[in-house]
Amino acid sequence: MRIAHIAPVATTIPPPKSGSVETMTSLLTEGLVARGHDVTLFATADSKTTATLHGTYPHGYWHDEHMWPWELYEMMNLSAAVERAAEFDIIHYEAAYYPMSLAFTRLCDTPIVQTLHHSPSAAEVRLWTRYPEAPFVAISREQERLLEGVNVVATVLHGIDTDNFVFRGTPDDYLLFLGRFTDGKGPLQAIEIAKRLGIKLILAAAEDDYYRERVAPHVDGTRVVYFGEADFQAKVKLYGGARALVYPIQAREPFGLVLAEAMACGTPVVALDRGAVREVVDEGVTGLIFNDLEEMVHGLPRVFDLDRRRVHERAVARFGTQRMVDEYIAVYTRIVEAHRARR
Repeated sequence: MRIAHIAPVATTIPPPKSGSVETMTSLLTEGLVARGHDVTLFATADSKTTATLHGTYPHGYWHDEHMWPWELYEMMNLSAAVERAAEFDIIHYEAAYYPMSLAFTRLCDTPIVQTLHHSPSAAEVRLWTRYPEAPFVAISREQERLLEGVNVVATVLHGIDTDNFVFRGTPDDYLLFLGRFTDGKGPLQAIEIAKRLGIKLILAAAEDDYYRERVAPHVDGTRVVYFGEADFQAKVKLYGGARALVYPIQAREPFGLVLAEAMACGTPVVALDRGAVREVVDEGVTGLIFNDLEEMVHGLPRVFDLDRRRVHERAVARFGTQRMVDEYIAVYTRIVEAHRARR
């Protein structure tokens, strides 16, 4: 197939450090090219890909304060693909913030499918139902439930490049929190858990106002250590060295990529039962799931008894990139064939 894959233009594809949407976009693009599909990636010009790159801008707006408003930059990147619609069998928009691609549904003769990467509100979904024919791909059953009323044509769990997440059978003696510093991610809860258990905690995320105001006062450099934002190699090393990944999520996340990444290194996870956690974690095999913080404090030490080799093998079996690519190809095929039949 001839596929236009539209990435966010906040930063490069793949991202230099964190960026789950950008990472997923890169993995899917490279997987489609490897299968012989003709893929054009609409992204920043400093992106790296084996696909044909349409570099709408030299770099992303995360790196240039003059690229404002960011929404217009995203819209013009999307428009660049729609303007070339006749060259493609399908256009796939990766909606990092919201599916602005919906506005082109009836203006573009090439079908557009959108993958959403956050948990939408009911008000957002009501607005999107103005385009009931527009196909969505959900990233979990949790997100599919929230998208009730729009045309969800498939649910495809994220994949990760399991070959590059190195298994480590014997960890060091620390817990790991990896994710953005926000209330929803639960960094303060991770600190409380580690302190109550007397286990060292490493915090790996980019410094922001929330970190400086809420988290930094707890960092002592000994029991609670701030690592900073990790690039890929540093992240893999941190995962592998951790006795467990702590995921005291407060918001209903639609997936939880760090869970799959940690498990691919053999590191079990402890998580609160929110959002899509039960779709990612096999309880008693790859981690433990708790209802609240008290349960997690008392039950966390049991996670150290899980077989790290089995954690790794289960993660590889469930979250390999090839499975994700296969499922997206099946989605594209159905949409393209249905479009041709209508014509």
